[in-house]
Amino acid sequence: MQTDISHTQSSWMSRHKLDIAPFIFLIPALFFFFIYVVMPIFQSLQLSLYEWNGLYDGDGQSTASFIGLENYRNLWIDPNFWISIKNNLLWLFLYMLAVPVGLLIAIFLNQTVTGIRIYKSLFFFPFVISQVVVGLIFGWFYNPDFGIVAKVWQFFFCEETINFIGNKTVTCARPVPDILSSADYATYGIIFAGLWPQVAYCVILYLTGLNNVAADQIEAGRLDGAKGWKMLWYVVLPQLRPATFIAVAVTVIGALRSFDMIAIMTQGGPYGMTNVLSHYMYEVAISEYGERYGYGSAVATVLFSIMMVFISYFLWRMYQDERRGA
Repeated sequence: MQTDISHTQSSWMSRHKLDIAPFIFLIPALFFFFIYVVMPIFQSLQLSLYEWNGLYDGDGQSTASFIGLENYRNLWIDPNFWISIKNNLLWLFLYMLAVPVGLLIAIFLNQTVTGIRIYKSLFFFPFVISQVVVGLIFGWFYNPDFGIVAKVWQFFFCEETINFIGNKTVTCARPVPDILSSADYATYGIIFAGLWPQVAYCVILYLTGLNNVAADQIEAGRLDGAKGWKMLWYVVLPQLRPATFIAVAVTVIGALRSFDMIAIMTQGGPYGMTNVLSHYMYEVAISEYGERYGYGSAVATVLFSIMMVFISYFLWRMYQDERRGA
């Protein structure tokens, strides 16, 4: 009898080993995902209902006090929170420029001409360097004393005169702009800096997609008289839908979770006008001026909810595409 049961179990395992194998490999990853992602999300949701400065009493007990939805009510009347929301939407809107720009650059790089590898290397370079380095580079670019923007501005709007003892004096019709110190232009300057590596990422996605474009469909389009924009719109772009979907999804998530560039270039200034939700969360909870962990968790919860709307939509679209493909 025991032999029959063992044989039955063994035969069941042998029949379903291909179905079970993926889950066996996924178990370690799912375990760490649950510990380091899922649990902190629920802990943050719980903490958003408390007021806490991160300290414990002498007995090791948390000094947090339950205040319910008070943190969320305070968010509603917090002008800095609404500035962060507005900046996040601005990031989201302008960051989408990375998708069409990346497509155009990828089409250019998909040529077989002399020196194209050098051009590809130049466009790939921003993708492999750190966001922190990008922020530092553009911080130097925008510097009103020695940056490239200042030099270009002086070339067009300034005059250099030399007095009788040989001293140089620069007179500008308009003062050199200090972009990162301007409440009106600092956010645009940071977004422009962030677009540099994001465009490079979209270029890589579209180059991969262009390598998979069916040559027979291109030839059929040429025989039908399609060329230029018509070839791109009716023949190439439909085949690039998977690459476009991934590019849009990654760009949206990147815009919503933008933090590094702001932390390096302006630290949320001037006067908090360049803050986004992720940096404002850090500012009120973790920075030296913060220690409002419950309030920061409420900001994080709002950001998480916004991201979940987009992520759920992208997952739904992927599911629909899979069903149509099946």
